[in-house]
Amino acid sequence: MLDINGKYCIVGVGNTEYGRTPGRNAVTLTVEAIRNAIEDCGIDKGEIDAVLTKYPTSNFQGLFSARVAQALGVVPRVTATLDQAGASNISLIAYAIMCMEAGLCNVATISYGDNPNTSGRPSYGRRPAAEAARGPTYGGDEAVAGMTGAPCGYAMIAQRYRYEYGLTDEQLGTIATTFRRHASLNPNAQFQQPFTMEEYLSSRWVAEPFRLYDCCPVSDGAAAVIVTSVERARGLKKKPVSVMSFAQAHPAWDLAQREVLTTSGAAISGPTAFRLAGISVEDVDFAELYDCFTIVPIVTLEDYGFCKKGEGPDFIGGGRIGLEGSLPLNTSGGLLSETGMPGMQLIVEAVRQLRGEAGPRQVKDPEICVVSNQGGVMTTHATLVLRN
Repeated sequence: MLDINGKYCIVGVGNTEYGRTPGRNAVTLTVEAIRNAIEDCGIDKGEIDAVLTKYPTSNFQGLFSARVAQALGVVPRVTATLDQAGASNISLIAYAIMCMEAGLCNVATISYGDNPNTSGRPSYGRRPAAEAARGPTYGGDEAVAGMTGAPCGYAMIAQRYRYEYGLTDEQLGTIATTFRRHASLNPNAQFQQPFTMEEYLSSRWVAEPFRLYDCCPVSDGAAAVIVTSVERARGLKKKPVSVMSFAQAHPAWDLAQREVLTTSGAAISGPTAFRLAGISVEDVDFAELYDCFTIVPIVTLEDYGFCKKGEGPDFIGGGRIGLEGSLPLNTSGGLLSETGMPGMQLIVEAVRQLRGEAGPRQVKDPEICVVSNQGGVMTTHATLVLRN
């Protein structure tokens, strides 16, 4: 087993504005975020010898990482674009570290950028009924049954969870209102206006049991991190954040083909990452959990072992997941309020919190954070454990 605990670290983080960025494209947004990450840590751009990117979700582009490297002005020894959907960012950090262990590179930038809010976004839209009716090859098995988008799939998971364990509208609303309250302290969040539980309950339906505020927005923007060895990190501008462990696990199959709908890849990925880091859930000071829909953090908390299956809706109550609670979650607003970008922003926020740079939303004296990334309809999952 590869032992990387404490050998590698994140030394720089950067992002662009989130929301709507007319006139920008995925490459220019990504390069801006990388440049901000370089400025954050003060490393010479010429030292970057690995350029790794998640593909732009709204517009898949072959050789995207190579295009980013050219626009950045870097000729890398290692470059790749990975597709695990929302789980890609953590897995790219893992790939970078494995390449460093093999001696293939020394300094890597990992990034994601896209502009689905101001450009074409076919991957976010519904598949035409005629296409879906042609069968699984064209629209996927769920599309044949009319489940033609992520909201429908996650709504099916939430309905099944409600049937098996019980889940109230107010418990889903606790996730939505808490994360929006955190975003109200984040000047770069796409949505910063808090809302009450009553306003949550009166928002329009999207796919029952999801209302508008249960669903993450579609967002333009980019974020990036710089990863290198602990030895190289010495002397850089900011205190490095150590990578303790990473792991992944993927249910992979179409939702209709799975035997269990209420358990995600987190059930394997999380415990594996905790074991490799040598920690238990009691050691985690805060968490940044993928939250494309409000049901997801509840399932992830259970699958990671913070509580038993079926206890998640009660676990999040009583202020536990607020900034002053015993397990603050999604301190910058998460996908639901900071930006609907698939996952890199959660890693950036974890680093800023561990450095003590989060301003009015800073949690008290954090030492260890767990970050989750997830893609598809609970199709992929990756876990990252960080330490200051």
